[in-house]
Amino acid sequence: MRTHAKSRPGQTIAAAVAAGFALAAAGCSSPHGSTASAPGSAKTATVTITLTPQGCAPSPARIPAGEVDFTVSNKDAGAVSEAELRTSDLAKILGEQENLTPGLSGGFSLDIQPGSYKINCPGAAQQHWDFTVTGKAAGPSWPSDPQLAAAVKSYSGYIDQNTADLVRHTQAFCRAIDAGNMSQAKVLYPQARIYYERVEPVAEIWGSLDTDIDGRWENPVTVASQFIGFHKIEQLIWADNTLAGAPKLCAGLVRNEQQLLTLVRSAQYNPLEMASGATDLINEAATAKITGEEERYSNTDFPVLAANVDGAMEVVSLLQPYLQHQAPGLLTQINHRNAAIGQQLAKYLASPGYDDTGYVEYSTVLDAQRRQLSAAVNALAESLSQLSVKVG
Repeated sequence: MRTHAKSRPGQTIAAAVAAGFALAAAGCSSPHGSTASAPGSAKTATVTITLTPQGCAPSPARIPAGEVDFTVSNKDAGAVSEAELRTSDLAKILGEQENLTPGLSGGFSLDIQPGSYKINCPGAAQQHWDFTVTGKAAGPSWPSDPQLAAAVKSYSGYIDQNTADLVRHTQAFCRAIDAGNMSQAKVLYPQARIYYERVEPVAEIWGSLDTDIDGRWENPVTVASQFIGFHKIEQLIWADNTLAGAPKLCAGLVRNEQQLLTLVRSAQYNPLEMASGATDLINEAATAKITGEEERYSNTDFPVLAANVDGAMEVVSLLQPYLQHQAPGLLTQINHRNAAIGQQLAKYLASPGYDDTGYVEYSTVLDAQRRQLSAAVNALAESLSQLSVKVG
């Protein structure tokens, strides 16, 4: 679930564009300040968004196509903490900055095609603001590179397969719930979760669907009736020790996952989006898994943390033929840092493990041990943040 603030350095945002392509990717700036080339304007535009109780009016509200830096700050909006760039129908999130309490600032960058968009700030008196991008659409150059084209094709298959596996394993989890078998449901819950954690950056494009599947209480779900997905069922099973109400929730969860499967089967991707997704997965591991926030009721954080890493490294594996020639040093660094995470996770392997996860219960991991995990994950995140510049 999206909970972390997305900073501009080294960060890209997956984007769905209006004209011609089903999905496009955000440009990014590297940790050293270089940027991916913009397809439209050669000059990077800057758009300022100030969060207030009244709204989030973009300034300027009309820009030429190309690379855009969105600078977001929260002036005094206690009930407003994020700004999103969405398609004009509000169906897809193209870029966002989250978790900005009053006094904080951040931002995101992306290559944006001509069209009409909306700036969205949930909780404000006026949530939706018009945003227009002018100029001519520029086609992507990556399809002419055989290695990148092959990587994108394989990535599409990977997302499709893992989403299908998500539905299949969630259905098995729900059958255990329908049968009243709580012990079996506890075993099957993390087995279903890992598939969502591998594809989460793609699922987040359809923001409300991601929340319905993976939303956590109080972050971002604050209305009890909207707390309906995996983590509500997790709360019932582990915190409340009951299956009352779980069958209905589970049926809704499967329906939402089936909708996600339909959407991803028609989606298109590109290398920048792949790189952005890999970075997002590792950031997710660092902010929600190592803290124990994600699986706060079940304490099954280890398998989903490993799934985040697996999903990110699948992108690296698919891009490896290209990176071997274009960024061999970065590829070596990423592989070394991934190995370091593997060494950390190996310390907590168990057989059969807590609730058959293959790992110890996460609540038994001490703060000092979590800091070691965090250092390894953050190191990999720093390396992955450079991927977008290399494939852009």
